[in-house]
Amino acid sequence: MRICSFLPSATEIVYTLGLGDQLYGVTRSCDFPAEARTKPTVVYSILDDRGLSSAEIDRIVKEHARNNQSVYRIDMEALRRADPDLILTQELCDVCAVGYQDVLTQIADLPKQPRVISLNPTTLADVLRDLLTVGEATGTSERAQATVATLRQRIDAVQTRAARAATRPRVFCLEWMDPLFVSGHWIPEMVEMAGGTDGIGNHGTPSSRVTWERVRAYQPQVVILMPCGADVSLTLSELDLVRALPGWSDLPAVQAGRVYAVNAGAYFSRSGPRLVDGLELLAQIIQPELFPWTAPEDIAVRVPSPGLAEQVPA
Repeated sequence: MRICSFLPSATEIVYTLGLGDQLYGVTRSCDFPAEARTKPTVVYSILDDRGLSSAEIDRIVKEHARNNQSVYRIDMEALRRADPDLILTQELCDVCAVGYQDVLTQIADLPKQPRVISLNPTTLADVLRDLLTVGEATGTSERAQATVATLRQRIDAVQTRAARAATRPRVFCLEWMDPLFVSGHWIPEMVEMAGGTDGIGNHGTPSSRVTWERVRAYQPQVVILMPCGADVSLTLSELDLVRALPGWSDLPAVQAGRVYAVNAGAYFSRSGPRLVDGLELLAQIIQPELFPWTAPEDIAVRVPSPGLAEQVPA
């Protein structure tokens, strides 16, 4: 079978199922595992490699949306060379990957019509079902079922231990820095599985803009900076955006030194198997008494509060 993946999470699923040698096309953003970078690129984004700020990305995305334009481009010549039997895509977010309808429109003229599967999870359980869906479509159902069983065991282990927590802190996950966005889809669910309370995020629905006044009124006890697609270093480069917000230093999370920057691109934004790694990381952040810290600095760091000595989890 010849597979093309139009989103990074699908690429991770393909490799998890042992199908890397059947992958003939990926997006420019498909960077895990490392071997994915060696595959032919069939989808590009106008945002690739431009070093844009959060505000600039937001402006470009909105401008294209107003003009009914996509920020993604399918390289049709590369796609013809890939000659896929199966294309994995999505219709969950037109900012995260090429849109489903765009895919159907553009592949209509291919000499061989591939099967197109759209992955659209909104919860962690949906992500596991997507693994099974891809497994069934690629003849790897047995491996998919075994993988899902292992992931479910890890999820259950986190929930069981987190249930012993004496308190459940209020958690705020920031999904975009400028403008401010609360997290959505599977993130609030993951926070609660990990022993926290997310009273501000969008459970099972897309992330959305949020006013700073609402965040201040929520008085979060833990703040996790996870801008969509960003790694730790990129998030820290925009830290002044939130530190400049009125009353930032008065938030309980800031006062307690419980503000964290995480590698969202790897462990939270993508709806793939590594979300379970993200869940385990959340547990370490939210319930440190129950979950010893093991994350290296390229995955998560505690952000020092102005005026307070830097504290690093150990």
